[in-house]
Amino acid sequence: MPHDQSDHHHHHINPDAGDAKVAWAIAVNMLLTLAQVVGGILSGSLALIADALHNFSDAISLIIAFVARKIARRPADTNMSFGYGRAEVVAALINYTTLVVIALYLGFEGVMRALDPQPIAGWMVVSIASIALVIDLVTAALTYRLSKESMNIRAAFLHNLADALGSVAVIIAGFAVIVLGWDWVDPVVTLMIAGYILWHVYAEIGGVTRVLMLGSPPGIHTEEVIEAILKTPGVEGIHHLHLWQMEESETALQAHVLIAESDLIKQTRIKQDIKQLLLDTFSISHTTLEFEYGDLICENPKLIGH
Repeated sequence: MPHDQSDHHHHHINPDAGDAKVAWAIAVNMLLTLAQVVGGILSGSLALIADALHNFSDAISLIIAFVARKIARRPADTNMSFGYGRAEVVAALINYTTLVVIALYLGFEGVMRALDPQPIAGWMVVSIASIALVIDLVTAALTYRLSKESMNIRAAFLHNLADALGSVAVIIAGFAVIVLGWDWVDPVVTLMIAGYILWHVYAEIGGVTRVLMLGSPPGIHTEEVIEAILKTPGVEGIHHLHLWQMEESETALQAHVLIAESDLIKQTRIKQDIKQLLLDTFSISHTTLEFEYGDLICENPKLIGH
């Protein structure tokens, strides 16, 4: 059914969805971090401490994600007329930024330890890293479904995924020390963990930046949207078009549309046709259109932008 300009089909966040799972994930990661730090100090393993720091960042990222979800549920008000949904996007950016800082720190420490190797208690490293791996997998299971729905939770989930693989690497390093006596494997594994973290950030941070920079959503080509609008009966031109992601799952469009009709009823029908087309074809749910006709048109308008 056609909808008018005030009908934007907003998708609201379920207030109770996933909160308990995130809270449990935070608790187990905090306990694991404490165990890994103590174990790393007692065993002399930098890789285990590196894994602990990353695991601590998992817990912090989950706390940030949890708080952001709470903020995102607040309704629009006079200060935030678009609502607070982008709090989750900001939280994702914070989490990715902390991952970069941690990765750089681990890289530095790994190089320093490679230059000055230290003896390592291999069995303690393997034991604690194995416990860490189990908890990492539990945390991943708690947040996996939510990560598909929110880039905020996805950032926290990737923290945890990288940490799980880091735990696997630490276990391998521990066995290398036990079986072969290769203490040098520990700093090498630390550098591998750092590199893996940076790779994940590089792969994911672009989508977060795109939303914050008001970029068009991936998968929607602006040229195709323009072409579809121009094919709508009654439309003679379009300019000053803006297409952006209001939030991760909500796309908005505003534009000036040139028409030949001055009759209000016909204008309304054209507007409804365009809005329904954009919703059905591109899932653009928030559309604002300004009609121009006759002498009431912009001078030297740009197709895209102001």
